[in-house]
Amino acid sequence: MNLVFAAAIGVIFGAGVHLLLQADLLRVVTGLALVANAASLTLMSSGLTRGREPILPLTGDAEPASDPVVQALTLTAIVIGFATTALLLALIVVLYRRRHSVDLDDLSREEAEAAARDEAEEPALDAWRELGLEVDEPEVAR
Repeated sequence: MNLVFAAAIGVIFGAGVHLLLQADLLRVVTGLALVANAASLTLMSSGLTRGREPILPLTGDAEPASDPVVQALTLTAIVIGFATTALLLALIVVLYRRRHSVDLDDLSREEAEAAARDEAEEPALDAWRELGLEVDEPEVAR
């Protein structure tokens, strides 16, 4: 049974890493969620070993029980993973509304073009002069 869990966790983790290496942000977030779920499954499968009950049983025949600490930690990891995924998806929605793309290559290219455009343009100080404010000319490094 442990071999089946290990194989399933390996497949989920591998699929998550594959999606993390894609250029699309939605796939990256999906890959991150899969990796987080694979970690939760790993933690859960480590607590499958049976042992005595942590509290003195009320009946005479003690049944084996799993460790409740592992279950609590896994539940915490699931909640944190869900919150992180929701935050990242909200950031992707905002990014898509502003840039109309979620492709990392397109966003990098736009960022580089904007940086080159900002370097090439001189600062527009005419609006300050129209208001009657004194403006010092920027020094140009040569």
